[in-house]
Amino acid sequence: IRMLNIERFVCNPFQENSYVVSDETKDGVIIDCGTFSKEERKAIIDYITNNKITIKHLLATHAHIDHNFGNNTIFEYLGIQPEVYYKDECLMNSLKEQAMSFCNYRLNYDFPSVGKYLKDDDNISFGSHKLTIIPTPGHTPGSVFYYCEDENIAFSGDTLFRMSIGRTDFDFGSYSDIQDSLMKISKVLPKDTVILPGHGPKTTIGEEIAMNPYINNIEL
Repeated sequence: IRMLNIERFVCNPFQENSYVVSDETKDGVIIDCGTFSKEERKAIIDYITNNKITIKHLLATHAHIDHNFGNNTIFEYLGIQPEVYYKDECLMNSLKEQAMSFCNYRLNYDFPSVGKYLKDDDNISFGSHKLTIIPTPGHTPGSVFYYCEDENIAFSGDTLFRMSIGRTDFDFGSYSDIQDSLMKISKVLPKDTVILPGHGPKTTIGEEIAMNPYINNIEL
């Protein structure tokens, strides 16, 4: 049976969702590794090791520090470099500065260099599954959804939350862009698509179209 196993780790002071996604082949990906404390870092490595998962990709939905704190641990233990959409290159190169400006942390470690800057038509494969990239600028210029059509699941990062959306008042944020992105995903994704966001509980596209005040006032 083809199926996805999705393990969520709630990490760092921002309560960010880090996901380990694997299937029946034991291949998998990590999405948004925000592990910060020693315990959080150990928990994600232990889960991968104990379940004998072979990680094929370390993906970021966008290049904010709370979604990338743990990239060095993954690189150290598994030798895997992060992948992020190319329009967030500038932010990806400023993670240490973000740690200072967002949360006054002077990080005493370096981040691995980016293994690949993703483009629109890159398909991300692992095991018997693949993820499609849907660019959703607004929260950051390079924010994306990672969508698994086979399982009808999308990882939305900080573009869409349950009954809310990501902030657009940070550097490089754009409220008009996020509105355009929300309109696009409302049209292209099936209503029963399960949304796994960067913070908070899961939801569905249909629920958000019906109830999310930031979406249901858009002319769909």
